Amino acid sequence: MPEASRTCETHADLFSFKLPLFSESLKRQRKPRVVAIGSSSTAGEPGIMPYPARLETMLRDRFHHRMIDVLNRGASGQEAPSEVSRFEPDVFAEQPSLVIWQVGTNAVFRNVAFNFDDVEVAIAVGLRWLKDLPVDVVMMDLQYTPALIEGDKLKMSRDMVARITRAAAAAEVNMFSRFALMERWVTRDGIPVDKLVRAGDGDRLHMSDCATDLMTAALFQAIKQSPQVAGIP
Repeated sequence: MPEASRTCETHADLFSFKLPLFSESLKRQRKPRVVAIGSSSTAGEPGIMPYPARLETMLRDRFHHRMIDVLNRGASGQEAPSEVSRFEPDVFAEQPSLVIWQVGTNAVFRNVAFNFDDVEVAIAVGLRWLKDLPVDVVMMDLQYTPALIEGDKLKMSRDMVARITRAAAAAEVNMFSRFALMERWVTRDGIPVDKLVRAGDGDRLHMSDCATDLMTAALFQAIKQSPQVAGIP
């Protein structure tokens, strides 16, 4: 996707993170842990390195003297209710200082199988559980790809994005809107939306290699530029 490589930006103005607990782990621990939990956007698709592995490399390059682990706890096809049920083994047991929770994609893509109200309740429950732990949280919403924006899906996607954003605000956790970022790539940077989709993806749902890399770069930038993290050598 050479066009996106030349013109897509990370659009740092979209994101503002507060990461006091992750920053403390960077200062005090040699091996800080990050858990990334979600669906196939987290787990990864054939031929595409998933964002957790990319983020781990970026964090280790930035913080040379730490062995930062970004643990991939993605499960294809899942949504928030199933992900919450995995919190005990996949999140709590790992004792991370940062959790990145990706939700919303399957609620829209497989809307017959998922009730939006149930998804919203599960997100609120999960965030309430995470609030009791010494961990920073970043919520990540759905991707802006044809399967999620064509026809009636665009209205559903915007509804789900709004629900995730409200839940993050109510829980006072960080919000990373992939949807807003990728929409800006299309509407402002002029990238055809099909260029953001993995080659051979008949569903036109999953992100391409370059889009995944650029999204990870935006996430990394938001982490490293948070006020608590920015000054750490």
